[in-house]
Amino acid sequence: MEERSDKDIAQMEVEQLNIEMKLERLQVSKAAGDIKEYVESNAAEDPLLKGVPEDKNPFKEKGGCIIS
Repeated sequence: MEERSDKDIAQMEVEQLNIEMKLERLQVSKAAGDIKEYVESNAAEDPLLKGVPEDKNPFKEKGGCIIS
């Protein structure tokens, strides 16, 4: 791998900062509200909230072990 000079590294950092500067920023209070609204509107289909039916659960117990 080619070693990068300090100048190359600084140029890459400036390019990255220019990209980040152009990104649209949102206030946390607005973004959190949008996320909450999205989660609530999709809650009916979310398996983490409503659960997975037993017949479709690949992790359900297949059987037990009996030691006598």
